[in-house]
Amino acid sequence: MAYSLIEGKMSKIFITGSSDGLGLLSAQALASRGHKVYLHARNAQRAEDARRGCPQATDCLIGNLSSTSETKSLAEKLNENGPWDAIIHNAGIMRGGEGGELFTINTMAPYLLTCLVDPPPKRYVFLSSGMHQGGDASLRNIERCGYSDSKLHNIMLAFWFSRRFGNKVACNSMDPGWVATKMGGSSAPDDIDAAVDTYVMLAEGGGAAKGQTGMHWYQKHLRNTKPAAADEQVQDKLISVLQHVSGVMPLK
Repeated sequence: MAYSLIEGKMSKIFITGSSDGLGLLSAQALASRGHKVYLHARNAQRAEDARRGCPQATDCLIGNLSSTSETKSLAEKLNENGPWDAIIHNAGIMRGGEGGELFTINTMAPYLLTCLVDPPPKRYVFLSSGMHQGGDASLRNIERCGYSDSKLHNIMLAFWFSRRFGNKVACNSMDPGWVATKMGGSSAPDDIDAAVDTYVMLAEGGGAAKGQTGMHWYQKHLRNTKPAAADEQVQDKLISVLQHVSGVMPLK
């Protein structure tokens, strides 16, 4: 992939879960386009890995997203280093450990960061998956949700926050596809370059994404979601539950 900064516009971009996989690949792509990229890792060792993987990055912020207190501290670090042009909610796990870890990382962390980063960036990108189609829209036992459920939540978050912010902040979700990463496995059939290109497009707000918010993307094109993802009542219920569990209210 060959990248160059388009239209001479440098953006300040933060990517959660960017010590490896698509997070790191998108960081490399964005940094090589001339953007000021901040990496994220859950601990100091992973931060070293991230810096080695993307030496062009400006810095690497540390915070374990399985801890709500560390996620809140990470939001404080983001506010100290802001304002931001784009934040990519990339971090996620396929299987949770004890105590609802998957819910805390995949669903609660992007909610908290979006609520607590002030001022908000120009663009938010929420990473979902085609597996959201199997997600449970009832939101029952949400703290014990599975991967598919959490990926449905991610789209709902993008859509709800797009309503909250209006045209002030672009909030979009994307499905990177089944690509050959540590999570996807070596035999994954989808185009990893197209996945990275979609990260770049949404982080920059260019191409087909220019002026778009509240949309879901796959390989730089719009893609339909499970109908429940676009149900505003279900979105409102998700936000109400997350607000109740966390005690954190969205920005007005």
